Amino acid sequence: MVPQEKVKNLIDKHIKLEKELSSGEIEKNKYAEISKEYSDLNEIVKEAKEYLNFEKETKDLQNIINDKNSDTEMKEFANIELENLKKNFLENEKKIKLFLLPKDNADSKNAIIEIRAGTGGLEASLFASDLYKMYEKVCQKKKWNIEIISISKSDAGGLKEVIAIIKGKNIYSSLKYESGVHRVQRVPDTETQGRVHTSAATVAVLPEAEDLDIQLDEKDLRVDVFRSSGPGGQSVNTTDSAVRITHIPTGIVVSQQDEKSQIRNKEKGMKILKSRIYDHERQKIDQERSEARKSKIGTGDRSERIRTYNFPQGRVTDHRINLTLHKLEEFMEGEIFDEMIESLILQAQQDELSKLS
Repeated sequence: MVPQEKVKNLIDKHIKLEKELSSGEIEKNKYAEISKEYSDLNEIVKEAKEYLNFEKETKDLQNIINDKNSDTEMKEFANIELENLKKNFLENEKKIKLFLLPKDNADSKNAIIEIRAGTGGLEASLFASDLYKMYEKVCQKKKWNIEIISISKSDAGGLKEVIAIIKGKNIYSSLKYESGVHRVQRVPDTETQGRVHTSAATVAVLPEAEDLDIQLDEKDLRVDVFRSSGPGGQSVNTTDSAVRITHIPTGIVVSQQDEKSQIRNKEKGMKILKSRIYDHERQKIDQERSEARKSKIGTGDRSERIRTYNFPQGRVTDHRINLTLHKLEEFMEGEIFDEMIESLILQAQQDELSKLS
């Protein structure tokens, strides 16, 4: 049960914010924040009111059922209404509990996605490329914008590494469960014996840090410049346009050499660096809050194998929730990506709800 006082507080807060917004006396810099809070409460206020009215409505219906003067038809109608009321109460209770769960402030942010070829040589780099194409297709279908920040290609069209930023509404909340090791099992084109090879790629999804999230002190940064180079060390640029930025307190290092301009490389490098530091700080806070907390989903451990893509059997399996979809081709086309993500989000919510009960 959700304490009635907590539910009443939601309704009172909604009324208070409504008055503030209609008064026209809110400071400009607070208007967006208050509007968002009011909009969020709008989604739950109906359920909150129904939840508080449950006991009174239940009592009224039971009075009809127990009243000797009520006719049979009226009693039957009251019994049906009572069953519906109880069912609605449980649904409302779940919605309110979910609403009251601690919010991840990063959920509404854009995301930086980093994909790297892991074990498996050339086949791993081809799989890294396939993963990036899959996320591209998901972005197209959802009308998200994806922009490459940094890319390093391997032979035969594979990718050693790609870093991209994905922009849209609530991107991080949709993609944060993609962090981890993605394993592939398939027969490579170069395999003459038809044997299945196993290789892997790692994915890291970071919330894009804004200036308000991370304030970096220049004295904490070491910036080195060098000449960018192509495959095999072949010189691509005759000027020192490549940039390596080291954040001394954390030891986080970012290198950027995709642009011909040193200024642009530094800008891109700083964007990645801020997001990595922001993510590092978030994980540190989470660990401090509860060292014992080992959630099945969303640990952020990028060494954890989270998913297997088995091409011979046409299946994709997420090991965290034991979900197998026998639609690998559609999944790689971004067609049923939501089915996987919704299952992950639902499980994460259930895990959090179980801690409240």
